[in-house]
Amino acid sequence: MKIAAISKKLDSLYEFDREPVNNKALQGLGNFLGTYAGEHVAGTEFVIGMLFVAHGVSVTDMFLGGLIGNILAVLSWALITAPIAVKVRLSLYWQLKKICGSVLVFLYNIINALMFCFLAGAMVAVSATAVGIPFDVKMPTLSDLYPSSVGWVVTVFAVGAVITTFAILGFEKLARFSKVAAPWMFFIFVAAAISSFPRLGIETDLSNFWEVANTKIWMGTAIPGQSQFTIWHVIFFTWFANAAMHLGMSDLTLLRYAKKWQYGYASAVGMFLGHYVAWIASGILYAAANSDAPGEVAYQAIGIAGALCVIVAGWTTANPTLYRAGLAFQVASPGWSRWKVTLLAGLITTLAALFPALVMKLLDFVALYGLVLIPMGGVIFADYYLMQKFGLKDYYAERMKINFNWAAGLTWFILLAAALAMNLIVGIELYFLPLPAWVLAIGLFVLLSKIYQKKIG
Repeated sequence: MKIAAISKKLDSLYEFDREPVNNKALQGLGNFLGTYAGEHVAGTEFVIGMLFVAHGVSVTDMFLGGLIGNILAVLSWALITAPIAVKVRLSLYWQLKKICGSVLVFLYNIINALMFCFLAGAMVAVSATAVGIPFDVKMPTLSDLYPSSVGWVVTVFAVGAVITTFAILGFEKLARFSKVAAPWMFFIFVAAAISSFPRLGIETDLSNFWEVANTKIWMGTAIPGQSQFTIWHVIFFTWFANAAMHLGMSDLTLLRYAKKWQYGYASAVGMFLGHYVAWIASGILYAAANSDAPGEVAYQAIGIAGALCVIVAGWTTANPTLYRAGLAFQVASPGWSRWKVTLLAGLITTLAALFPALVMKLLDFVALYGLVLIPMGGVIFADYYLMQKFGLKDYYAERMKINFNWAAGLTWFILLAAALAMNLIVGIELYFLPLPAWVLAIGLFVLLSKIYQKKIG
């Protein structure tokens, strides 16, 4: 097939990039259950569960804090993001363009897309730690900064190519893949954890599980070089691990396909099977293993099935993340079709995956990622619910034909600067900053809009 014909076929994979999703394209509940399960029973879970152990989370903090944080995350998706998504049915990027103007959105989307690429890159690296096992590839450790071997580079590029291909195929293909993979991955997580019980000394009747969990897994003391976590760290990290997706409104892009806003509760599948059970299972695996490479940890537990689970888990996280990154890049470069910008995002993702330090710092990166994007979620919330109530114009940039809405821009810049100052100068950890940043963004945007719209007219 000629290159021109291939390009034309890829261009036909239309994803309502610049207009509301129509009723014929709406998806059923099953697709959202599959997508959220596949994305959150995923590669990040292998890493985050291990890092909680390394940060000295106690067993009570892990179980109770995780429960509270996941409930709050589900409510954020269902009650805040989903209702706006099904009313407007625009992607995050085109909705922001109407509010903020093309220049501000260009800046936002470049930052957004790059952060999506780095997150997907971490998952490519996670998958690569399993793909390289049968080829005896020298794996980097979590303390390595640079690629450890030529084999690692080749493996990462192979995994990146597969993940990018799936992302180019679009939302329906992503959901179909996740629906098939998610149930299997969950059972592998659980089976691997259970198979590790004998190495930890856990009895078959689980009578001593809590005792072993206290003394050998979540011991309440951080390993050297890691900060000490409390229950508040667990609650806030769990709630805001996906802050960019719910309060930050990135999942407007996915939930715009939902028939009902109640489909936002589908996130519970991902939160409780992934960000609860899978994190717990990952912590057990890490405590029982003698490696910090996710692929090797799973392989030591249950062999080939564990390694395959790590591979697929990385795919199901990176795929929708790359899909979002492609849409973000497309708004920044509207002359390009979605598949071309997704291909570009895939290349950036793969290059980022070469550096294992991205995985080692995943907790901090996820927190920073949510913090950077969450003020714009507050802007969208305020624009949808509050502008008209305060006698102000919503979609101000579109109505006034301006390229930069200074009310939105200053809200974003001021809160980011304040949050980073609180972290770097005052010492408040990143995990605790997204919530006040989101709340303050709502009030600040309304206040600045009142001043700005009065001045402009």
